[in-house]
Amino acid sequence: MIRDFFAARHVLEVETPILSRAGNTDANIESFTTQFSGHRDAGPPLRWLRTSPEFPLKRLLAAGVGDCYELGRVFRNGEAGRRHNPEFTMLEWYRVGWDHRALLAETCDLVGAALALVGRSAAIAPYSYGELFREYLALDPFTADEAALAAPLAEFSITPDGLVRDDWLDLLITHCIQPQFPRERITLIYDYPASQCALARIRRDTPPVAERFELYLGPYELANGYHELNDAAEQRARFERDNARRRERGLAEVPLDENLLDVLDRMPRCAGVALGVERLLMCLAGTDDIREVLAYAFAEA
Repeated sequence: MIRDFFAARHVLEVETPILSRAGNTDANIESFTTQFSGHRDAGPPLRWLRTSPEFPLKRLLAAGVGDCYELGRVFRNGEAGRRHNPEFTMLEWYRVGWDHRALLAETCDLVGAALALVGRSAAIAPYSYGELFREYLALDPFTADEAALAAPLAEFSITPDGLVRDDWLDLLITHCIQPQFPRERITLIYDYPASQCALARIRRDTPPVAERFELYLGPYELANGYHELNDAAEQRARFERDNARRRERGLAEVPLDENLLDVLDRMPRCAGVALGVERLLMCLAGTDDIREVLAYAFAEA
C-alpha cells in the first residue's frame, strides 16, 4: 500500500546508509554505535546506526533528487517495551515546495488509505499547539509558568530534577492529553513552541512558533513532520545546543553531521515527515503492544 501510494504521486523511493560517521544530537534520543575494523582510509572507525534517514535524505534533496521517500529500519537505544522496540521500520518522505500544513494533509491521506485496508475510517481533529493545551488543560503553553505546568502532573510523582519548561510540556502531552484522544480519531497538532523547533523553520508570530506537526491515531503518535530548515549556520547552532543539553544531562556528545551541514544551504524549500510503521500496524490490528506486530521482539531477536 505504501509504495502504491507514493507511486501514484510520483514520489521516488530511495535507499540511504544505515551507518554514519555522525549521529543524532537530540538529547532525548540515544543511538547505537559500532566499530569498523577495516582500513582507516575508510574514515573514522566509530559509526552510528541511524535513528532516522533524515540527514542523508536531505543531502539527496540538496543534490536535486526531488520528492523522495525511504522505507527502512532505524535504531534507537534504550527504547523497549509495549510501545517501543529498539529496531523498527520508519517511513520518511519529503515534498519539495511544500510547507508543514500541506504535508500534514498528505500524511492524513496515507493514514486514511491504511485504515481503509481494514474497513475503517477516522475523523480528523486539527489543533494548534496552543489550542490543544487550552482545550484539554485550560493552560496557555506559551505563557504559563513551570509551576502551573507541573501542577496537573502531581499525581504521577515525577522527580523535577533537571527538567526544563519543554520537558514539562512534553510530559503534559504524554501523561495528561494524549491518553484522552479518541481511538477512532486522527488528532493533528501543529505550530509548536519555537524552543521545540528541532530541524523545523521558525515563523515569527507572536509568540514565534516552530512550523512542525505531529499526527496521532487514537492515543498513539504516528508521525512527526517539519517545514524544513535549510539554513546551515542556524542548524549548526541547534546541533551545538543539543550537545550542550547532552553535557548537562551527563550524556556523551554526538559528532555533528558535517556532510549535511556542508550542503544544507542548497536544499530547496520543502517539508518532511517520519512515520513509525509498527505504530500504524498496531492501530490497524487494534493492539496496544508493539510486540504483537513484530516477527520477533527485541527480547527474542
